[in-house]
Amino acid sequence: MSQRVDARGLSCPMPVVLVKKALDGGASQLEVLLDSPVACENVSRLLSSRGFSVTTDNRGDHVVLLAKKG
Repeated sequence: MSQRVDARGLSCPMPVVLVKKALDGGASQLEVLLDSPVACENVSRLLSSRGFSVTTDNRGDHVVLLAKKG
């Protein structure tokens, strides 16, 4: 199951909480939109700890993390 999480404008820990909720709901692929470097690091760390491969795509005013299980 693929899911999109838009966490732009949110301060930690909210982006992590939203991504964790998506993971707990069974998401196996995620597209996470972020605009905070700290949130990007924290969400990447969470995804990696759950066995996801993460790629980062900088899009000017925000970052898109693409995560796949496995």
